[in-house]
Amino acid sequence: MIAFVSGTVAALAPDTAVIEVGGVGMAVQCTPNTLSTLRVGQAARLATSLVVREDSLTLYGFADDDERQVFELLQTASGVGPRLAQAMLAVHTPDALRRAVSTADEKALTAVPGIGKKGAQKLLLELKDRLGEPVGGPAATAPAASGWRDQLHAALIGLGYAGREADEAVAAVAPQAEAAGGTPQVGRLLKAALQTLNRAR
Repeated sequence: MIAFVSGTVAALAPDTAVIEVGGVGMAVQCTPNTLSTLRVGQAARLATSLVVREDSLTLYGFADDDERQVFELLQTASGVGPRLAQAMLAVHTPDALRRAVSTADEKALTAVPGIGKKGAQKLLLELKDRLGEPVGGPAATAPAASGWRDQLHAALIGLGYAGREADEAVAAVAPQAEAAGGTPQVGRLLKAALQTLNRAR
């Protein structure tokens, strides 16, 4: 198993970072939250989880070991694959997920795209004794719940856009974020923002 990759950030895309390791570019699937911390040309270290399928080898990257561990534990629940586990971590921090499971918070889980009411109930049952107790204090809430503008802006800057372009793109998708209500999906907003920037060019 590849436990982590460490090297220079060679490229960034809406859901992938390319890390140069010993002359080889490793494509790593990451959440928008993790991508927003990376900058092209700078050194980075990502905890990773390799998912092996018959037709593919996919490397998923995380800000730290705790996030990777939760990603792997989530997949022990039936019906949860790597993409859904990553979507859960895009919306909630590991501690926010632990808190949601320990307090049987269905609403928190249904905030994740692809999880309905029944799915949330099933996950709460299956994950109850697997994720453990929250390790942080009450302040460890979902990153996307507050500051989606800052996250989105940082992600766009990380992708190489100028500050003014990033400001305009954030303003362009703000109505979409507000219409969604609750917790905006930063990944979805990032795709919409990139579309507005491509049209402007």
